[in-house]
Amino acid sequence: MTAKFQGVEAIEDNRQVAAANWAAQATKQKSVKLTPVSGDASFRRYFRFINEGKPIILMDAPPEKEDSAPFIDIASRLKEAGLRAPAILEFDLQQGFGLLEDFGDTLYRELINQQSVDSLFPELFEILNTMARHVSAGGLPQYDEAALAIELDLFSTWYLDLHKKRPLNGHEAGIWHAVCQKLIDSARAQPQVFVHKDFHSCNLLQTSEGPGIIDFQDGLRGPISYDFVSLAWDRYIAWPRARIEDWMRQTYQVFPLECSFSEWVRYCDWMGLQRNLKIVGIFARLKHRDGKQGYVEMIPRFYQYLIDVLTRYPEFNQFHQLLEQKDCAP
Repeated sequence: MTAKFQGVEAIEDNRQVAAANWAAQATKQKSVKLTPVSGDASFRRYFRFINEGKPIILMDAPPEKEDSAPFIDIASRLKEAGLRAPAILEFDLQQGFGLLEDFGDTLYRELINQQSVDSLFPELFEILNTMARHVSAGGLPQYDEAALAIELDLFSTWYLDLHKKRPLNGHEAGIWHAVCQKLIDSARAQPQVFVHKDFHSCNLLQTSEGPGIIDFQDGLRGPISYDFVSLAWDRYIAWPRARIEDWMRQTYQVFPLECSFSEWVRYCDWMGLQRNLKIVGIFARLKHRDGKQGYVEMIPRFYQYLIDVLTRYPEFNQFHQLLEQKDCAP
């Protein structure tokens, strides 16, 4: 192990000690025993401990790396709309420690499969409908043209340039920029509503009172299709196109939309392209910038999602051919 990573581990150990001391003081205990629950692609970590016989989640979000104020704000917005966000028992923004209601360990990732999905997804679609109609997006960041473009740049910069060592030439760059503009225009043309930004099976937990929603701190005001495509183009299960289109029809019937069904399908497909291009870039960045190796193994699935949708739209034919080249493909 290098000195660099030894130093990182020492810092994390020091924070865990500080977190345990803070949690003990907050709950008026002499000491608490923290058990790791999970980490994610950010710098946040989660622990569980027992207080008066009941489990509590401790969030560790180093303030120099993670601003937790949006988490507190959006949790309140979700709860006001009647959705199941964790209660925030206490939070110290200055230190980056928080105590949260414990939703348990049963992720929807473990529940969703070919047999169960048709009984589970309708309730999740209703959550998306509630978020679109009733969760206030006032004052939240806008998922505007600049934000969408920055995300798309992750694909060309981190995946093509750095990971594949395959920069685009002048003609190819023109194709890429034209694709980006089409995707941005489509996203901006849709109804702009509250967007969770990472609504998928690993951020939903089964509770006795319905699906518990977590990891919503990046929520913003953006395209109504975004959270649906996050759920439909899953990182663990590749659903058949017929099933995805059936879900598109189900959501079309309940979401606040004023477009034709064919337009809704295109909105979803093109939003999925934007999101999945971004994801491929993020997974490459997690490896090369952050030293997190596991995410790059998921690139082929999301790359295939890109190919599957690009084949359906002749206007993306040149870009499709580019991505099919061996030096671009995973």
